[in-house]
Order: sequence, then C-alpha cells, then structure tokens
Amino acid sequence: MLIKDLSELSQREVEDLMKRGDLGDLKDAVLPIIEEVREGGDDAVREYTRRFDSAEVIEIAVTREEMRESLRAIDQRLLEHLQRAASKIREFHEEEKASEWYREISEGITLGQKITPLKRVGAYVPGGRAAYPSTALMTIIPAKVAGVSEVVVCTPPRPDAKIHPATLAACQIAGADQVFKVGGVQAIAAMAHGTDTIPRVDKIVGPGNAYVTTAKRMVRDECEIDFPAGPSEVLIIADERAKPGNVAWDMLAQCEHDPRAIAVLTTTSPRLAAEVEEVINSEIKNCERREIITESLKHSAILKAKTLDECIRFSNSFAPEHLQIITKDPEEVLERIEHAGSIFIGNNTPAAAGDYASGTNHVLPTAGHAMRHSGLNTDHFTKKTTIQIVNKKGLRALRETITTLAEAEGLFAHAKAIQARFEEE
Repeated sequence: MLIKDLSELSQREVEDLMKRGDLGDLKDAVLPIIEEVREGGDDAVREYTRRFDSAEVIEIAVTREEMRESLRAIDQRLLEHLQRAASKIREFHEEEKASEWYREISEGITLGQKITPLKRVGAYVPGGRAAYPSTALMTIIPAKVAGVSEVVVCTPPRPDAKIHPATLAACQIAGADQVFKVGGVQAIAAMAHGTDTIPRVDKIVGPGNAYVTTAKRMVRDECEIDFPAGPSEVLIIADERAKPGNVAWDMLAQCEHDPRAIAVLTTTSPRLAAEVEEVINSEIKNCERREIITESLKHSAILKAKTLDECIRFSNSFAPEHLQIITKDPEEVLERIEHAGSIFIGNNTPAAAGDYASGTNHVLPTAGHAMRHSGLNTDHFTKKTTIQIVNKKGLRALRETITTLAEAEGLFAHAKAIQARFEEE
C-alpha cells in the first residue's frame, strides 16, 4: 500500500492510481468470446461456462421450481433480511422515479414529457468468488419500479451447475422474470445478441469484473448499457474526527471485493493515517478473504494532506465510485464535491450501508466514470419523449422566430411549413 504525502505524489504514482480504468489490454481476449457466442449461441455459452466456471450446464434457464426451492433452501433469517433490504431499495427508487408532465406553458402552447419503460432489460449479477444477492436486488428492483415488463438475469453457476440459492432467492424477491446460469463475457454477449434460450435485451445493467466491463463496452452497437461498473473502489476524506478502526475496516471491506479493487484514504491527520495503517496491518491476518485483500492493498493508498482543500481537489480528479466524508464540517466538503458515484457522510455511514440496506443503489460508475455518469437509477430504464400541442395563436407567437432561424440556416422549406399555415390571412 502506498503511504505518502499527497503533495509529494509523483506523476507516475498519480497515473498508477488513476489507471484503474485501463481495460484496453483485455479487448483482444474478450472479442473472440463475443463473436463465438454471436455465431454459436447456446453451444458457445455452454462451452465457455465449462471452461471458465468449471460447470457442465445442460439447461441454461433456471426453472420456476428451482426459483421456489431457493426460498426454502436459505436460512429464514437471511430470507427476512433480503426482504427487508428489498423493501428499502424499492422505497428509495419509488421516491426518485420521474413523473410525466403536460401543461400549457404559454398561451396556445402546451408541452409535456411522456415516460416509456424499456421493454426488456438484462441484469448481470456477479458470482464466482462470492454470491451477490444484494446486486440482484439492486439491478432488478429499480427496473421493475420504472415499469420494465421483462427483466432477465444472468449470473455465473457454481461448479455443480447451480446458482447460489441466496442469489436465486433475491431474484425471486426482486421480481426477475427469467434467470440464466451463465456469467462472464459469454453472458454479456448472449444478452446483447440473443441465443435460442437467452432473449436479446434492450439494455444491460450491473457490475462485473474487468472482463465483464470490457464486454459491456464492446457490445454497445447491439444494445445499450448503464455505464462501466468494474472493480470496486472507495475514497475516504477524513480529519481528526474519524475513528481509525472504522476507516480501516471500511478500506478492508472495499478491498475484499476483488484483487483489482482499490481503497484510498486522504486525511489531514497524521495520527489517523498512522493508526489506520496499524489497524489494517493488524487485522488483515484475521480476514477470511485476506489473499484478495492483500492483492487489492498493493494498489491502494493512504495519502496525507496539509489541508482539506488538497483532499477535495484530489477527490474531484479521482471521481470515486464511493466517497466517504468523515470531517468536522462534512456539509462544507459535500458542497465542493463535483464527482462521485455515491456519497456517505459521517462516522456511522460506511459504504457497506449503501451496499446492502440503506436503500440507495450500489451499482455505481467506477474508474473515474463518475465524472460523466450517475449511479443506477430508474431513469436508466426509461425513455423520455417530448410532446407538444400548438394552436394557431401559439404558432403565430413563434412564427417570426422560427422562420428567421430557418432561413438563416438555409432551410427554406422549414420556414414555408410555418408560413403556409397563415397564407389565408
């Protein structure tokens, strides 16, 4: 882990932290898989599932009985908390859901906006190193709240060719219409192009590893995607108010996602920096996923700053997926933040709260893409169409402006289309 004064970072060190989104080296590996799935359909999906997941999948689709059985297979307490988390997530997305509007904005001119849900959406739910039922909730629920009629889910099978029952249970609770036992690049390709079993979708959402993220970016000619959502990351801005144990565990929590995950602390407190480092070094040996964490920490950092201004400037250039603010006056810091996927304020608001149960969505742009993308929300699942009704009086008020601009652009038929309506006058 890099430990250094923020002001003394070399250009190379800055570049090493920032290049977390560089996926160019994976395109050559991903493209052949996409092409083979496009040509070979289900057979190619089965072959790559055998190769990458060590699973012999005969029936790609999960049956209704398998879905129902998952609710009986998991611990009742887990089931109850999945339902509780689902309720919180649904409540939040109901609040953010956009409304149609339609009104007369000036005499004779009525404007509005019609909102139409996408017909079919594909949700990618990661697997492999761990089961992620929370991601099933986070991808399916906002789609259903937005009114999507069909949500299909692809998620990697275990070596026994089955999906983890907790993930299946979450899919059932969230309202998935179909679930398929396929993950990785082959899942993205199948949803983008369609196979005999897996339907082609209008849009693919959900996080994944670097290969999945690369595949999503490469199929955009076939279907839309939400945004690049690759290996997870957190940036923490903290001063002396932060508790070292809390900060250390927040960093360790982020690192356990993936060897390419990243955790960065920027702090004005030398004491906090030292104590967080000490806690991490002490506790890592007790972590169940310590091999993944150890690898992730190699490209994580503790950066010591002289002022909060330095921390804020760094944050805005980093554009983190998760941003935690633990300072004396967090509102003042918040006001100056320009780019972040999701923001968590205070000692008792860890990123893990948003990962599971606060209600906000944990599918967020990574690798600096928070500079131009919002986290997953109901708008990702709809199209907005403008509506206008203009009567003769309203058109008369616009007549001179339209014709003047049309003629200035050399589009004289546009001007005539307006003038023709007044010829009888």
